[in-house]
Amino acid sequence: MDSKRFLFLLLAALAVQAPAHAQYSWIDDHGTRVFSDRPPPPGTPPSRILKAPHPPASATSYALPAPAAPAEPAKPTPPSLAERDADFRKRAAQRDADEHKAAEDARRKADLAGRCASARRVEANLNSGRRLTDVDDQGERVVVTEEEKARRLAQARRVLADCR
Repeated sequence: MDSKRFLFLLLAALAVQAPAHAQYSWIDDHGTRVFSDRPPPPGTPPSRILKAPHPPASATSYALPAPAAPAEPAKPTPPSLAERDADFRKRAAQRDADEHKAAEDARRKADLAGRCASARRVEANLNSGRRLTDVDDQGERVVVTEEEKARRLAQARRVLADCR
């Protein structure tokens, strides 16, 4: 009977020790894994609590509701194929409009440069002091009068005013 008694005492001692085992496990602020029969300190995030005893069924009915987690911002959804196609068409139309505008500006600048060069030649001829001739409606050669020279010079200078 002595061995049965010893075995009974051994089992009783082991049974008494079972509740003393760690019931909680968490990672502390220093990154160390902690085992304890007491709950982790307040403020320990639930994601770092590794093990906790299950509360009794009656305790859950009286437990306070958990605070709501802050809502994560919605992730932007990628644009659909139709939206991407519309964006592409919009950019292509804008690019074509920009190219057309640039070509039109280049043509205007070239026309202006041609008019300016012609007006400079006319001004140089009129200021040269030489006698100028022109062809009239009958195809005959006539000398340009001083009044006509002054009128043509004023016209050339109006064109040259846009060139500077």
